[in-house]
Amino acid sequence: MEPFELSTTFVHLSPGSRATPVPDFAWTPEFMAAYGERFAADGAEGRLVCITAQSVTWDSWERHPAGQELVYLLSGRVDVVLDLDGGEHVVALTPGLAMVNPANVWHTAVVHEPGLALFITPGQGTEHRPLA
Repeated sequence: MEPFELSTTFVHLSPGSRATPVPDFAWTPEFMAAYGERFAADGAEGRLVCITAQSVTWDSWERHPAGQELVYLLSGRVDVVLDLDGGEHVVALTPGLAMVNPANVWHTAVVHEPGLALFITPGQGTEHRPLA
């Protein structure tokens, strides 16, 4: 019942309205594999909630086949770029604005002013590809 920083202790949301803190979250292959195994039973219904720094423009695209992702910008200025029908659609975010990334749509981010963003992500099956 102690408070924690959502930027270092992420939270996994499971079916049945359960929320499990995941301390010292790391984007390493080893950590991600262990996280995936730990919550595999949640399938497409599991969600990762986190606040991450948006300090530099992303160097890859990603997509989430399992469902839609909520993005809420807390600070800074970021353009989320969606690859829709072979063209790029830009969603400009400033503090207090949110958007929903559609399921299975490639997206990346261009950081104009560093800041923080809150993500609620269906992580199962997430894919990455280099920027073209």
